[in-house]
Amino acid sequence: MNIFLTLVPVVVVLILLIKVKWPADLSGLAGWVFTIGIACLFFHTSLQVGLTASLAGLVASFPISLMVLTSIFQITFLECTGALKRIVVFVKTVASQNQTVQIMIINMGIGTLLVSVGATPVSILPPIMLALGYSTFVAVALPALGFDALCTYAMLGAALVVYTDMSGTTLNQAALVFSQYMPVISTMIGFGMLYIVGGWSKIREGFWPCLLAGLTMGMTAIAIAHIGNGIVLTGVLSGMATILMMVLFLKVQGLPVLDRSVLTPEDLKAEQSMPLLKALSPWIILISCCLIINFWPALHNYLFKELSMSLEIIPGAKPINTRMLWNAYTWVIISTLLAVPFIKPTREQWKDIGRKWLKRAPRPVFSAAIFFSIAYIMMYSGYAPQGGTWALLNPDYNMISVLAVGSADFFNGLYPVAAAYLGLLGGFVSGSEASTIALFTKYNMITSDLLNFNPLVITAGCAIAGGLASVISPAKLQNAAATIDAMGIESKVIRVAVAISIVFTSVAALLTLLWA
Repeated sequence: MNIFLTLVPVVVVLILLIKVKWPADLSGLAGWVFTIGIACLFFHTSLQVGLTASLAGLVASFPISLMVLTSIFQITFLECTGALKRIVVFVKTVASQNQTVQIMIINMGIGTLLVSVGATPVSILPPIMLALGYSTFVAVALPALGFDALCTYAMLGAALVVYTDMSGTTLNQAALVFSQYMPVISTMIGFGMLYIVGGWSKIREGFWPCLLAGLTMGMTAIAIAHIGNGIVLTGVLSGMATILMMVLFLKVQGLPVLDRSVLTPEDLKAEQSMPLLKALSPWIILISCCLIINFWPALHNYLFKELSMSLEIIPGAKPINTRMLWNAYTWVIISTLLAVPFIKPTREQWKDIGRKWLKRAPRPVFSAAIFFSIAYIMMYSGYAPQGGTWALLNPDYNMISVLAVGSADFFNGLYPVAAAYLGLLGGFVSGSEASTIALFTKYNMITSDLLNFNPLVITAGCAIAGGLASVISPAKLQNAAATIDAMGIESKVIRVAVAISIVFTSVAALLTLLWA
């Protein structure tokens, strides 16, 4: 009965998302209400403990929720000033004479780079893919799948930062575990994109450039993990390395990298409106700032360790390190403001930016945070104030402990496989890998210890599968479809993408089983 009660909030969220078709924020809020209600009524948790744990989860979500807040501000800034349109025109000229290379550069290379600096490929890339002659189905599916190649390193490694805080590992230790999956996962993503475009014949046709792109991206992630510096920039550096590899492939083939013949008169007009470097200035400044704060040891040590800005919310528990001056969200705002003298928005554009940001940001930010609160209520259910700290008097009253013991008994030696599929479910429900990490890391670590598995491998496999769920995330696919006025196509994409995501998750599950 306790296992059933623990699973009720997840089932409620699933039903509201799939059957009732509620958005992620409202479904998450309902899940939070059920979680705190069940914790109080059946797991001997006071309302004070539940609300305090929710607050701790809210603060723990900052690397994701505040990154969502600031990245929406930056992308709105680029859109309203015309900078985004100028960037789109440039991307349209890339690798027009080799479709496989074009797919790898735009959706894997540029998609990974964009999502790494906080942009949204599912908003930016679908109009480009449509303009290049791809169908609406492909224009929605490829951007949602392509940036998954290195999803763990999205938003300047925000998911990895959350993972380190939840698991108690260092950033370097976490990167070493996660990166070993990347060559296989990235290459699979590439072949998945080719399959969507043209089935097995397209895979055979584009085999070598796809293999080169996937391995370049994955091996770059491994190299950075072993170097141990600049880990939060892995997505940026891997995206750049993949683009350079595809440029080299085109050069060897004797094909042009840029082809301006694809530009329309409207594109040429947009091109004349702003120099490309000016349009890219917020991202150039952001990447430059992140390079400095991550590769200058003294500054990195000061911002990451000495100025951790810890908050003690739960009595007796490890303080939550906010690291506000190191985390990417602060630098997204700084880089955007530093770009103002170059782009020079007008008063009307500033009003447009403010209006759109206030309209777009609150619900995604809330959605990013609420699943962390759910996770923290489950982690601290059954705890009670005792002598100035919180103590768990009986493990049978802790929702995570109940799930862990039940899973260990049921799955036993196959738990690494189950953990990966649990991650896929978590990514689908919560809409992000970081939320999946928040929901299941503590649970996975307890279960792994019970079964004598490597807990870092188990939690990494679960998290990566959560990232692979992006291609079946209703919110992401609806976002992509909306940008090209193709609402409704997302249901067709999901039907195809579910099979692909299950295959990919099966491979991740097998790797987790072998390494755990």
